[in-house]
Amino acid sequence: MKHSYIGAKWVPGSDVYRDVNPSDTSDVVDEFSLGDEALADHAIDAAFDAFKGGRMLGIQARADALDKVGSELLARAEELGELLSREEGKTRPEGIAEVRRAGQIFKFYSGEVLRQRGERLDSVRPGMTIDVVREPVGVVGIITPWNFPIAIPAWKVAPALAYGNCVVLKPAELVPASAWALADVIGRAGFGDGVFNLVLGRGSGAGQAILSNPKVGAISFTGSTGVGARVMAAAGPRFAKMQLEMGGKNPLVVADDADMAVALDCAIQGAFYSTGQRCTATSRIIVTSGIYAEFRDALVERVSRLRVGHALSPYTDIGPVVSEQQLRSNLEYVKLGSDEGATLVYGGTLKDCETKGFYMEPTLFADVDARMRIAREEIFGPVACLIHAKDFDDALEIANDTEFGLSAGICTTSLKLANRFKREAQVGMVMVNAPTAGVDYHVPFGGRKASSYGSREQGSYAAEFFTTVKTSYTHHG
Repeated sequence: MKHSYIGAKWVPGSDVYRDVNPSDTSDVVDEFSLGDEALADHAIDAAFDAFKGGRMLGIQARADALDKVGSELLARAEELGELLSREEGKTRPEGIAEVRRAGQIFKFYSGEVLRQRGERLDSVRPGMTIDVVREPVGVVGIITPWNFPIAIPAWKVAPALAYGNCVVLKPAELVPASAWALADVIGRAGFGDGVFNLVLGRGSGAGQAILSNPKVGAISFTGSTGVGARVMAAAGPRFAKMQLEMGGKNPLVVADDADMAVALDCAIQGAFYSTGQRCTATSRIIVTSGIYAEFRDALVERVSRLRVGHALSPYTDIGPVVSEQQLRSNLEYVKLGSDEGATLVYGGTLKDCETKGFYMEPTLFADVDARMRIAREEIFGPVACLIHAKDFDDALEIANDTEFGLSAGICTTSLKLANRFKREAQVGMVMVNAPTAGVDYHVPFGGRKASSYGSREQGSYAAEFFTTVKTSYTHHG
């Protein structure tokens, strides 16, 4: 039985969660004790006391501790990546790559600790100088989703610690093993007692405490847009600083002049890898009329070659859906798409494999009307919609006709079309001849509209959220 990590101690909760492998439901990854609001408040108190008591490390020691975390994650990438895949269901290579990314993130922020930025300015008033500096926010509450159970906590926790904050991390209850493993590494890196805390628990209990406790000065959340709205409603009235990364309905425009092989690779990788369980996944493939029929037929053939199976099998392209509840939701959308009149050209059914798990065939709808619900609502599974566009202008209009604005891609050999798409796509990230999913850790991540709220994540831009600006005036007489 594994517990939460509070004030440098492992603290049991009041409930038990059995972490089941979605590739093989007879395999229990581990058992975890879940905490409630009281346990979360205990963790918040530990973080608040650590910040108030000045237990944060100096900048060199902090940089060294972050680097130590990164080095251990990189050294144990295969072991922890396999654990991640066993728990969440993405393929073993994807799991290993995610752990490596987490390690690289910690190493990046170990350098950021020492790359401090500030300004000294002359005042418009004689005898006055001005200092502009960034200071830590204080206690940061971090709430993370299940689809990237090590990378997303890493890209929130690492900058929070780098900029001198104290942290309370509450991961999604579906993936406690990955978060516990990360907490174990951080806990041995030498940060002060209470500087980093892990609370395992449900959103309705532990999560709600993070939102409502006035000692939490900032909240960084990644999850669905619906839950993000509830986070804002709960924490907004007390004026907590908020960073919300939420849903997407990401388009990939395939223009008539696209390289067919490149476009097919972008569509397959973006829509179906990681079982489509990425906020940046390609869920709308918008193809202009000159190549629509050819692209549809070629895409169906490519989708039919994808191998669904156990996440740890070397032959698997797509692992299982994360949970039975998510699988049911995916299948409900498949039925809805058929009922709406879309043409189901591949998949849409359960997949029988050697082990009992939450397996689903990759699913492709063609002839989808952009007004259909399957083209407007985030499904978060291996389900993609193929939409016909008259021309590039029509495709661009369809791409922007959504409440979301996270990522968008275009496949074209025209520099003119590519540049216009980069200018006019109403998203935070644009990919040209590349999948909509897949981003670097040293540059800003985030979107527009209902996809994001607040300042960007990752890279040096993370300082905007995890610090506050102070302007000081000094009169020299």
